[in-house]
Amino acid sequence: MIPRKLFEILKNRVSGNKAIVLLGPRQTGKTTLIKEILSDPDRYLFLDGDDPLVQEELSDVNTEKLKQIIGSYKTVFIDEAQRISNVGMTLKLITDQLPGVSLFVSGSSAFEINQKINEPLTGRKWEYHLFPISWTEFQGHVGFIVARQQLEQRLIFGMYPEVIMSQGQEKDVLMQLTSSYLYKDVLSLAGIRKPEVIVRLLKALAFQVGNEVSYNELANLVQVDKNTIGNYIDILEKAFVIFRLQPFSRNLRNEISTTRKIYFYDNGVRNSLISNYAPLDLRQDKGALWENFMVSERIKSNHYNHHYVNSYFWRTRQKQEIDYIEDIDGQLTAFEFKYSENKKVRFPVTFGKTYQDAKFQIIHAGNFDEFLI
Repeated sequence: MIPRKLFEILKNRVSGNKAIVLLGPRQTGKTTLIKEILSDPDRYLFLDGDDPLVQEELSDVNTEKLKQIIGSYKTVFIDEAQRISNVGMTLKLITDQLPGVSLFVSGSSAFEINQKINEPLTGRKWEYHLFPISWTEFQGHVGFIVARQQLEQRLIFGMYPEVIMSQGQEKDVLMQLTSSYLYKDVLSLAGIRKPEVIVRLLKALAFQVGNEVSYNELANLVQVDKNTIGNYIDILEKAFVIFRLQPFSRNLRNEISTTRKIYFYDNGVRNSLISNYAPLDLRQDKGALWENFMVSERIKSNHYNHHYVNSYFWRTRQKQEIDYIEDIDGQLTAFEFKYSENKKVRFPVTFGKTYQDAKFQIIHAGNFDEFLI
């Protein structure tokens, strides 16, 4: 098992009086991580939200019923909690009425679980996200040399635990993962009426990684209205498939402020959607893969290291652009992502003159470790 950055953080929260909520896509190891933290299966109560009986018993439950279900256990782990009706009130009753009971909750859909628990658990929870394996976790597990040797594989096949552990079978694992996770779990969210639309949308987004995305263009391409595109992208983001970057704009009239970039949390999922596993030397989208990998890995790194960052991209109407910008307490750092170390990069003069205190970095295959670790 690849050690996870969240292990010590969550372990230190076990004896607290708040629920620990762990969100993230399926197959990233949420259940495995929590069970490892709790270690002894005889000392905690495990309740599987996918089990119909658990769903029935924990829906609209009262305090006395909860006492019967939990019994003498001092730790309760409810897995895939979003499957349980009115789970927010159930969790609130446990935290409020059963002192001394530590509560762990996992969920694979921020869309569903946040709707159900945010209000009831206000001030009663610690919330964390578990992503596919991060580069820091991967390098820590296999070592610096092996990690570098596998960089191209990770750019193509991604960082899901089972994919990493299934060398030679990555395509089959990714096909199973996307068909079960994307086309079953995601499409079941929010009562999506036209699953074929969201499939076409995902493929369209996969081809536009690293580029600005127009909802109007996507609507024309997928043949639905703009509002539907916005709703589906929101669902896909809350299901941890994609995430958005907003444009950075403060001072210049010609800065673009209405579009956004959309990235995938995992390169392997993106490549699976377009069925392209070709090696980097044969790809036209090598730059897009590198950019997606760097931005998604940076998101993981910032979350696990408690770096509170506002992330953006920048572009003007004259097509001057910067791939990625971070704003930390007013300090701007601009990043350009180029896989090749030899590729010359010039940062836009306009940006430098307008934001004179900004720092600039070029992230390539030779120096990306310091950006991610």
